[in-house]
Amino acid sequence: MTPIINSGRTDNKKRLSQAVAFTIFKLMSYSVVLILFLILGFIVTKGIGVISWDFLTKAPEEGMTKGGIFPAIVGTLCLVLGSSVFSFPIGIMSGIYMNEYAAGNKFATFVRIMTNNLSGVPSVVFGLFGMSLFVNTMKFGDSILAGSLTLGLLSLPLVIRTTEESLKAIDKSYREGSLALGATKLQTIRKVIMPMAFPNIITGLILSIGRVSGETAPILFTVAAYFLPKLPTSIFDQVMALPYHLYVISTSGTDINSSRGIAYGTALVLIVIVLIVNLLANFLRSYFAKKVKTN
Repeated sequence: MTPIINSGRTDNKKRLSQAVAFTIFKLMSYSVVLILFLILGFIVTKGIGVISWDFLTKAPEEGMTKGGIFPAIVGTLCLVLGSSVFSFPIGIMSGIYMNEYAAGNKFATFVRIMTNNLSGVPSVVFGLFGMSLFVNTMKFGDSILAGSLTLGLLSLPLVIRTTEESLKAIDKSYREGSLALGATKLQTIRKVIMPMAFPNIITGLILSIGRVSGETAPILFTVAAYFLPKLPTSIFDQVMALPYHLYVISTSGTDINSSRGIAYGTALVLIVIVLIVNLLANFLRSYFAKKVKTN
């Protein structure tokens, strides 16, 4: 009878420890969600009173203490689009090369290590590099082009790594089956591998957009204007941007107390833009995932 009793006690201890562990994990998950809702609730309650049609469609006035943030919204979208045009093709093609053509290659291993190191470099360093290379050396000046290239470099490691990991997740049997049926390696990648990996690749792309849209340091040195109540007309123009605009009116505006409401409204608009982009990405991911299953 003693072994049976001991076995029962052991099972009870295992169940108890499992229940305690699950409870801790659940509380930690709930705490993360709670913190998120607290931050969002604070920004919404402080900024919702400022949001209006004029706030979203007019330029700032009287030293950014009145008016709207439309030039900053347009500038942010220009920088996000410009950085995406640069980083998405290069990052996706680099990820394809490293996983499909150079797997196990020493050069690919070296590039992977450098990419991981690059993703940990502070954004202010990218800003200083962009100012030195694009603004001064290449004579782009403080412009959308210089800012977009700098932000593109910032997001490039994330795009490369997520693309590579998405491709790694595809079972080798799909590649072998396609090649056995007579398809070339390029055809296999285009017709078989990429459609299956694309839903996960989108996740990496959207994460890079989220990071780019909220960065202040890189655009501080390469493109952002303190007060520029007009829209850009070329890629060589300076622009206002939501992150830098928020930083300026919160720390060094002409009248910080008067512009505090505008700061909260700007933060809310920035959060909403990132939220919309994430929802669009989730929709695209679900759409392409269903398309892959049906095919």
